[in-house]
Amino acid sequence: MSKQGLTVRSAGTCCTPISEAALDPAQAVEGAALFKALSDPIRLRLMSLIASNTGETCVCDLTDKFDVSGPTISHHLKVLREAGLVDCERRGTWVYYWPIPETLRRISSLLAVPAG
Repeated sequence: MSKQGLTVRSAGTCCTPISEAALDPAQAVEGAALFKALSDPIRLRLMSLIASNTGETCVCDLTDKFDVSGPTISHHLKVLREAGLVDCERRGTWVYYWPIPETLRRISSLLAVPAG
C-alpha cells in the first residue's frame, strides 16, 4: 500500500448518496480514503470485529484471530485510525479500540440506495 495521505477526519456532514448526485472532488477524495482503508481483507475483518463488539475491543482479543504478527495488526489498526474509522485509548499495556459511528454513517449514506 502506498504511503499517500489516508487521514480523513472530516467533521462535515454526510455525503449525498452517489445514486442521487455525483460527488464533488473533495467528497470523492474523502470517500476514496475511507474505502482504501477498508480495502485490505485484514483491515475489513478488524473493522468488523471492532464494530460488531459492544463497547470497546482490546487489541489482545484481536491479535489471536489472525495469522499475522502483532506489529502487522498494529499497522492495520493504525490505518483504520488514521482514516477515522476507529479510535483508541491505551490503558497500561493494552490498547482498546471502538468504531467511530459518524464515519460509518458517512460511508453508509454515501452508498445508500433509494427505496423502490
